[in-house]
Amino acid sequence: MLLDAFDSNWVAPLGPHVDAFEAELSQRVAMPHAAALSSGTAALHLALLVLGVEEGDDVLVSSFTFAATANAITYVGARPVFVDSEVSSWNIDPVLVAEELDRRAATRRLPAAVIAVDLYGQCADYHALMDACERYGVPLIEDAAEALGATYCGRPAGSFGAIGVFSFNGNKIITCGGGGALVARDEAHVARVRHLATQARDPAPHYQHTDIGYNYRLSNLLAAVARGQLSTLDEKVARRRAINRRYREHLDDVAGVAFMPAAAHGEPTNWLTCMTVDSTEFGVDREFIRRRLEQCDIESRPTWKPMHLQPAFAGCPVIGGAVSERAFEQGLCLPSGSSMTDADVDRTAEIVLACAGAC
Repeated sequence: MLLDAFDSNWVAPLGPHVDAFEAELSQRVAMPHAAALSSGTAALHLALLVLGVEEGDDVLVSSFTFAATANAITYVGARPVFVDSEVSSWNIDPVLVAEELDRRAATRRLPAAVIAVDLYGQCADYHALMDACERYGVPLIEDAAEALGATYCGRPAGSFGAIGVFSFNGNKIITCGGGGALVARDEAHVARVRHLATQARDPAPHYQHTDIGYNYRLSNLLAAVARGQLSTLDEKVARRRAINRRYREHLDDVAGVAFMPAAAHGEPTNWLTCMTVDSTEFGVDREFIRRRLEQCDIESRPTWKPMHLQPAFAGCPVIGGAVSERAFEQGLCLPSGSSMTDADVDRTAEIVLACAGAC
């Protein structure tokens, strides 16, 4: 497919591979309409715009996530209101969301939207979230950037809420180097997204613009790469799950070590395998392990620093916070790439085990 895109000399934004990728992605995630975009962040930005979120609005959003989710809210002049995680999945707590919507409804100050993040490839609890949002007519956006290939109650990640968002950045399960997509049930939403993403050019023979637009469309060349990657999604997800199982075989019974909890409501992709370290029981903290792995040329990273702790969002409201703070303080993302061999996983786990009681 990539050679076909080169041979056609159709490498600029839009083209037959973009159309084909949108159709294939729509079918894969059971959503009727899709727009291929330059990044997941672009998709989040446009999702907020087409849902009418504007300056002065509030948006409830997961605190335990990558900054892009919250950044997009500020692009439209709205304010993030950060919601803590639930213990059972580390995803946004639907009980806290429901309570906040009830409280705001009583004062007629409902948020303009709710963004739920499917953390590290595991879906949030969408039955509870959709019930809470639908009760008050608040649109729900599913940030499934990390979760393509996951399911919730048998349905694909990205198929919940008004709009779903994906990322194909270089670190995702499938990638075209950079890229993203927005999926929706409402054809008008996707039509508006496509218009805004192509500099909002009006249908005229000259260049005319009634709206402010953005250069957010995916190129035909990158769409060809994404199509090739999408065709191997099942194999890549299967490998991530196998890596997670192998880490657990090594470390599940080790005192002080635990893994990101697996929710009963779905099947995650295990985009990243995340563990927590109780330093009192294990003997060293997660930073000791991270540095020891680094000394062995193995990259690992702390879990996301919650957005309510980020200097950029100082002063933004936060609901709860203790669950995500603890997951950050103790959490470590282990190397989890689909190309890892069993020997790579074994070596990483052995180094972790060797850290126990090292201080």
